[in-house]
Amino acid sequence: MRRILITGGAGKVATLLRTGLARPDLVLRLLDIREPAVLPGVDGSREEIMIGSVTDPDVLAEAMRDVDAVVHLGGQSRESDVRDVIESNMYGTYLLFEAARAAGVSRVVLASSNHAAGFHPRGEEPAPADLPGRPDTLYGWSKVAMEACGQLYADRFGMDVICLRIGLWFPTPPGLRGLALWLSPDDGVRLIEACLSVPSPGFRIVWGISRNTRRWFSLAEGEAIGYFPQDDAEVFAEALIAKHGEPDFAADPVLTRLGGQWCDVPLGVSY
Repeated sequence: MRRILITGGAGKVATLLRTGLARPDLVLRLLDIREPAVLPGVDGSREEIMIGSVTDPDVLAEAMRDVDAVVHLGGQSRESDVRDVIESNMYGTYLLFEAARAAGVSRVVLASSNHAAGFHPRGEEPAPADLPGRPDTLYGWSKVAMEACGQLYADRFGMDVICLRIGLWFPTPPGLRGLALWLSPDDGVRLIEACLSVPSPGFRIVWGISRNTRRWFSLAEGEAIGYFPQDDAEVFAEALIAKHGEPDFAADPVLTRLGGQWCDVPLGVSY
């Protein structure tokens, strides 16, 4: 039986994952600062709940006991005060890698973000996953730093680290950007399963999106680790365009930069 540690286990993304990953041969250890919701159809005996922060080394040491891999979703998930971003995302990720190394846990799946590359302009061809960091916010900056920490531990200690530059992981695509960046709940599960099962990936960066007709990002890096998404945001296009109007890919700044409107939000201000 495998045991997977999911940090941020009470959050939105973890909640989307838990049903899809529920199976008799897998135990999910959910670490968060608050209690995860009880989900219908999920066997509670296959979930272990730990309350604590990724910024607490003692909590992380205990969380790593008997773990086979880590899915690191915990931390600050939006733009926030610089101290909060550094503490929750950068320092917390360093502590997580240290705890994993000390416990002999060699595989970490790291939730990065499209905002790590947010100021890159949208191109005519799908963008490769290893675009150099070009963050749009302090939050995006922290994701670039988290990826670099993963690279460090892969190079220095031989850990397998897959960084997921996640688009928009929602039940349905929110807004016109979602036509390009959507990651469906089912494809999110497929992506995590690929990351956990691919043999000896070393260090990788992969876009976390579905097989969207209007995608801005490459799927090649995901397919190289066995991720073959099946969903397409295009099924929502008619309703989204009726609500928001035809997308203007030439002039709308939300649709001309990878980070969209995040390129313009005030730095260090929670919203």
